[in-house]
Formats: sequence, structure tokens, C-alpha cells
Amino acid sequence: MSGTSSPSRLTQAQQTAVAELLRVSPVADELGRRFAKAGHELHLVGGSVRDALLGRLGNDLDFATDAHPDQTLAVLRGWAEATWETGREFGTIGAQRDGLRLEITTFRADVYDGVTRNPVVRYGSSLADDLRRRDFTVNAMAVSLPDHAFTDPHGGLDDLAAKLIRTPGTPEESFGDDPLRMLRAARFAAQLRFAVDPAVRAAMTEMAADLDRITAERIRDEFTKLLSGADPVTGLRLLVDSGLADRFIPEISGLKLEIDEHAQHKDVYEHTLIVVANAVRLEGSEGPDFVLRMAALMHDVGKPATKAVSPDGRVSFHHHEVVGARMTKQRMKAMRYPKDVTADVVELVALHLRFYGYGRGEWTDSAVRRYVTDAGPLLSRLHKLTRSDVTTRNRRKAAQLAADYDALEERIARIAAEEDLARVRPDLDGNAIMELLGVPPGPVVGQAWRYLKDLRLDRGPLDRDEAEAELLRWARAEGIVGPE
Repeated sequence: MSGTSSPSRLTQAQQTAVAELLRVSPVADELGRRFAKAGHELHLVGGSVRDALLGRLGNDLDFATDAHPDQTLAVLRGWAEATWETGREFGTIGAQRDGLRLEITTFRADVYDGVTRNPVVRYGSSLADDLRRRDFTVNAMAVSLPDHAFTDPHGGLDDLAAKLIRTPGTPEESFGDDPLRMLRAARFAAQLRFAVDPAVRAAMTEMAADLDRITAERIRDEFTKLLSGADPVTGLRLLVDSGLADRFIPEISGLKLEIDEHAQHKDVYEHTLIVVANAVRLEGSEGPDFVLRMAALMHDVGKPATKAVSPDGRVSFHHHEVVGARMTKQRMKAMRYPKDVTADVVELVALHLRFYGYGRGEWTDSAVRRYVTDAGPLLSRLHKLTRSDVTTRNRRKAAQLAADYDALEERIARIAAEEDLARVRPDLDGNAIMELLGVPPGPVVGQAWRYLKDLRLDRGPLDRDEAEAELLRWARAEGIVGPE
């Protein structure tokens, strides 16, 4: 056993890891024996060792070896159920065996070009070289296979016990090599609920602008993992406090509106973080739900641009949901999110205020139908987002809003049971419209369909005779058919 941690300090962590490692050891040890027979080393490394020590090892395993990719493929041939080479340019060969996904990477001792910060892949000659180049100490531990010798040259186990994010060398060297590691520090804080070492925090703040050299796709992937973590609020605060958020999602820092004694309003930034935490809590066992969390994060980003103070000192943010939806679409497009994910988040931001006013008794059944129809498949998320948005400290007001939303959900359930709200359609389909009006396929059919759908939303289901009579009345008014 090597490294800075003594056997006595390892005992408890090893006990935690035993069950995890035993679960995968039939495959891992067998692979280790194959590499040893071929004259190569094999080590379980990085996140796999960290997660085993935390008791949360999954089915994706990371290995490091002195074998080069062609040699690794030779070892795997006839043993792996499948192999893939998508990471070959980085020295990584993938394989599958007994339900486990294995990634085997040649020891690395990368150098960086200093401009794009992309690594120039250079194979290393030892495990020590490989561990030294890793991002954080908790990811710089290894277990050799098949003999299970533990290597921890940078004190990763002690940092794991202390729940601390620290770099193997100086943070400046680590982040200078790859600035994305600054975002990864915030991501691990969110995922693992770990604290970030003060020296690492200081380097993140000082070097935040270096993140501009990283591609939008790499930033997006790390940010998605951060927001999907167990404690996204901690990660978000770190991004804002360090200035990293300003480099790729400045709308979040922009929520820190100036609050003066004459124009009091709630702190939008703090309110937003509470809404995100509320949304996480409402996910239940179904989480993490990135779309819901992102909508919670972005729901009020339109407020700074729409803030207005009336002569009596009241602050308003009229139409901030419309402005916020537009800003959200632009930001997510810049971050290269898929169009369908972006569309869902944007729609939730646009709809998040729709509920307010319901408690004043202004909603007809028609309004409820439109609420459900506009939300469509996002309705359950809209329920959670709307409830998450209630952060008032006024208990009476909070209780009233909760009761109002309970009433709305009950009303939706009642109308849905009566009318099958999930599939609101006009009472006549396109074929019936063409037959009744005597028109061919074309724009008129679409106009008639939309008219009948609006009528259905306003009045609920119509029987066939009513629907036909209404359609003919509309068509005559539009000059599509002649008078009776």
C-alpha cells in the first residue's frame, strides 16, 4: 500500500468500499489478470475509486493501464462482449462485460497548448504520472488489479473524509491546464455536497476569464451535471461568487437587483435559489429533473429588464415572464442545448405566472381548460414550478396560495375526468370539416379546426349537431359558404 494515508485511516473507508468492490471484482479482477498475463498493469482509478469509497459505485468503471490502445484491444479480444473506440484519440478503449461498462485508458501525462486549452495527448509511463495530472485529489486514487493495492499519493482519502475539493498540485497549475476544472469544482460541490478548498476558490475567482477558452458544449455538460446534483444551490452560489457564472450564464448574477429603502422588493437572486431548492424537493423519487430545475433557475431572469418603480414607490416587473422566456431561449441556444429541452424550459418560464389570479375567483372552466392545454405534457412540471415559486415569509399568504393551487389541481382533475382534458380536440375532425363545408385540404380546414378547438376550450364538449351548426355559422360569417 502506498500514498499518504495510513492503514488505520483506511480501515473505515475500506469497509465501506468492500461491498462495492466485491460486486465488480469478478469482472475487474479477471480483467486485471488478463492484463498481467500480457505484461501490463491495470488499476481502477478516479471517480470509480472515489465512488466505491463513498458507497455509491455504479456500473461504469474507469481503469488506467500502461498498455496502449492496440494492446488493450488485444487483451479484450475474445473476453469483452463488445468494444468501442470512440475515445481512442485520448487513449481510451471501451468495453462491456456482465452488465458493466468499462473504460480503459492508457496512462496519461498530457500537456496543453496554452491557447485553446485542449490537451495534447501524451502517454505517460507510470501510474504516478497519471494520477498527478488528474483534476482533484479525491479523483487521484487508484486500486491495482487483481491484487487490490491502494495508491493515494496526494491525500485524496483524507480529503474525501473531510469532504473537501482540493487539487493535486497548485490550483493555478491545474486550472491553467484545463479551465473547465473550475466548473468541475462547483459541480462536485453540488453533486457530493463537498466544500471547496479556499485556495481553489481563490484561483477560480482569479482565473474565471480563462473559462472563455472552453467550448460551449463542454461547459453545458458540466453545468447540466451541476444543476442535476444533490445540492445545486451550493454549486450555483459558487459559480456566482467566483465570477464563473458571468462567463456563460450572466443572467443569474444579474438577478442581484439593487434593493433600496424606497423601493422594497424581495431579493430576486435569493428568491431564485430558494425556488430551485423547492423544485428539487418537489421532484420526489423521480428526480433529478433538469428541465424543471432549469426553469426554476431561469423563471425570473426577465425581472431586471422589466423593473419599474411607480410614483408611490411600488416595484413592478410587468411581462417579465415573456421577456424571461425570450432570454432563456437565447441563453440555452448559446449553450448548445437540444431544441426540445430548450423549448420545454422556455415554455415553463413563459407559463410560470399564469396561475396567479386564480384565487380571486376569476377563472372560468374555459380558463382552466386553456391552462391545461397550453401546458400540455408539461403540466405536472408546471404544477411543481408554480408551487416552488411561493417563497413568501408571510405564512398566511403562503397557506392561501397553497390552498388555491390545491383547489386548481382538484378542479383540473374534475374537468379532466368529465372531458378527457389531456386530449382536447375539436368536436369535428379534418375529414368532417371538409365534407360539411365542401372544401378541399388547405388553409381553410386549418382555420376551421382552430375555431372549433377554441370553441371546445370555451364551452367544453359539443354534440355533433351543435358542432356542425357552429362550424356552418362560422363559415358563413367568413364567407366560406353561402347563406342558408
